[in-house]
Amino acid sequence: MPATILLIDDNAVQAATRQTILKRAGYTVIAALSPARTLEQLKNGEFPGSVDLIVTDHIMPGMNGNEFVRELRSFAPQVPVLVISGMAEAEEEYQGLGVHFRLKPLLPDNLLASVHNLAPITT
Repeated sequence: MPATILLIDDNAVQAATRQTILKRAGYTVIAALSPARTLEQLKNGEFPGSVDLIVTDHIMPGMNGNEFVRELRSFAPQVPVLVISGMAEAEEEYQGLGVHFRLKPLLPDNLLASVHNLAPITT
């Protein structure tokens, strides 16, 4: 069964691009545009099955990636998280939160390598 990735990015074009790349690689991908709404859905068990990995952007309106991860860790401390940001200095904000941080632009091969290390596809 393919790993399920929850992809959070307020930029619909970037989200769609990453979703396509991950789906072509064999992952099940759930795309979300709002980190606050996504937290509600996670807390309420509204996603089908389990989420094996969360991939999130850092800068988003309303709630940034750091705020999202801090809230997530209060009820889902073990879910792997990959944060993608164009700001190298943002990595410091995630210290101690157990996330993997990658800088934009993240080429498809690098995205897939990062994701595969965190949520391998099992056959």
